[in-house]
Parts: sequence; C-alpha cells; structure tokens
Amino acid sequence: MSFFVERNIRTERLEITMITVNAMGDTCPIPVVKTKNAIKELNGAGVVETLVDNEIAVQNLTKMANQKGYGVKSEKISDGQYKVTMEIGEEAAAGNTALSANDVAETEKEENCAPNAIHGNTVVVISADHMGEGDEELGKVLIKGFIYALTEQDVLPQTILFYNGGAKLTCEESPTLEDLKSLEAQGVEILTCGTCLNHYGLTDKLQVGSVTNMYVIAEKMTQAGNIVKP
Repeated sequence: MSFFVERNIRTERLEITMITVNAMGDTCPIPVVKTKNAIKELNGAGVVETLVDNEIAVQNLTKMANQKGYGVKSEKISDGQYKVTMEIGEEAAAGNTALSANDVAETEKEENCAPNAIHGNTVVVISADHMGEGDEELGKVLIKGFIYALTEQDVLPQTILFYNGGAKLTCEESPTLEDLKSLEAQGVEILTCGTCLNHYGLTDKLQVGSVTNMYVIAEKMTQAGNIVKP
C-alpha cells in the first residue's frame, strides 16, 4: 500500500504538486526515508507534508529540511499528531535522488535518530507583545524576530511562559504563531497565563500551547536553570 497521497493545487498562476506522507507509527529513520522518497516523487518543485506521531521525528525532519535548503514549518495538530511541511524549490529539487533500502542505515547514521538537545532547563519569559522600551512598533518587530531566532537555536528552551501583554502573542492574529507552533511541535512547552487571557478578553482566542496559572509560572521560574527575558 502506498504511503503517498498526491494532489495538485491550482492557483491563479501555477499548479503546485503536494504529496502527503503518512509516517504515523513509524520509527526512526523511516519518516525521513519516506519523506525523501516523496520529495523525489515530485520530479521538481512542490510541497511535501509528513504526518508523524512524535517530537523526535519532527526534529529530524526539520533538521533534514534545513540541511537541504528546503522551506520548512511544523505544527502540533493534536496530542500525538504532528505535521511537518516542506517547500521544495526548483534549485533544491535538482539535487534530489531516491533512497534505496541500502540507504536506510546511512540515513539513520546521519539523523542519529535522536532529538536536538532541547531540554537545557532554560525558561523564556515574555511579558509584553513587544521587546524593549522606546518605540512600541519597533518592539513588536523585535519580539517577532526574537521568537523566530529561538526556532533556529541548536539548544531550544524547555518552556516559554507568556503573561500580561505577552499573552497576546499566543492568540489569534499574532504574527508569531507559526514560529510558536513550530517550537511546540519540537517539544517546547508553551504556557500562557489564564488570568491574563481573561483580562484582555482572549480566553477563547488561544491558538498555541495551553493555559496555566501563576503557581505554575512561579514553579517553572524558580526551578529553571536559566531564565531568559527579552
């Protein structure tokens, strides 16, 4: 039975080929192997989205995409279900080759079948929807850049806490949602103060992570090895 689902998406200007790979229940390195073969099946530029059931697979797929120069984003769909989407451009597609069975061992060695060192016991605390004082619009650009920069770190934080105005960043229409969802899919805990959501009228607008309380926030901060507050 094929694990590929291929479909064409028409836009006003071009037709984009998208392949969905079902790697639910597969152990390392199979999700990477399936995804690489799906990319070869594109025969050019296109999009491959891979469904997996664990954070290690998300991290290995993200690492592979970054090494190959593909666009990549990840999202936690539900408990035990994640989606990694790769965009393959024409230039990157030119170097793609299919993996044979003999390549599996080499892929396993390359990916190490292990997550990045994400549990460094670092907690990031964000208390506003902007970074620094002075020009607030500049501050909003800076906080967006900071959260994106977190996704690019070799060692990801264990937890990100959002409270006061920072609670706005985890809700609808936040410009940082895609990056926060990517961090969550890679195992970073995203927690937002429930009192703060209620204060700003955002209780039903939360889009990433879960709601927490001040007891948990205090516990996370007092037990952290490092606290980063942008």
